[in-house]
Amino acid sequence: MRYVSFLHNGVVRPGILEDHLIHPLPAEFTSLAEFIALPARERDAYKSLRFSPAVSSEYDWEAELAVVIGQVCRDVPEADAHSVIFGYTCLNDLTARDLQREHLQWFKGKSLDYACPIGPWIVGADEIPDPQTLQVKLRVNGVVKQDANTSTMIFSVAQIIASLSRGMTLEPGDVIATGTPDGVGMARTPPEWLKDGDVVEVDIERIGVLRNRIALGVPAAAAR
Repeated sequence: MRYVSFLHNGVVRPGILEDHLIHPLPAEFTSLAEFIALPARERDAYKSLRFSPAVSSEYDWEAELAVVIGQVCRDVPEADAHSVIFGYTCLNDLTARDLQREHLQWFKGKSLDYACPIGPWIVGADEIPDPQTLQVKLRVNGVVKQDANTSTMIFSVAQIIASLSRGMTLEPGDVIATGTPDGVGMARTPPEWLKDGDVVEVDIERIGVLRNRIALGVPAAAAR
């Protein structure tokens, strides 16, 4: 939740909005490496993401700018944060909202296998000197659901890296998802969840388009 528009979208509990707007540090959580889904091969039109409706009935989308760390670092000053970035890519933090509610925290609902597609490639940091000027969009079956600029992030990329690296070592290849803007499915009236066959696209200015097809109805054991 690192865009002001997301906090104003009515998806947070009373009091949480004010806490995020005045709290000096970003909220941080981790996810397992197994939830990463690599981009589709060039000959494939889409990379299908296979999920089981027995695990969740509320799969939701979250378009995010992802930052890839390029060197071992710790206690990085905000002014030096861009020097440790290897590059940027698109990320869709697919979330099982019912699991998120049931477990009362973010880890389980955001760590299902292959629930985090990234790609389609990494754009070097030298090609994006200012990551706070990028338009971020998400489309479901061609319909725009999210559309915001990284200039409206509550915490900048540099602030996020400075906070996360404080007392904690970051390694080359670490991926930091920088949060999502308003327009997620759970905040819509009525709520919208991803369906079997839906095509989801994360489109970030100067990076490209990450495109995936949702495949539901697959038993959990077969989703691998």
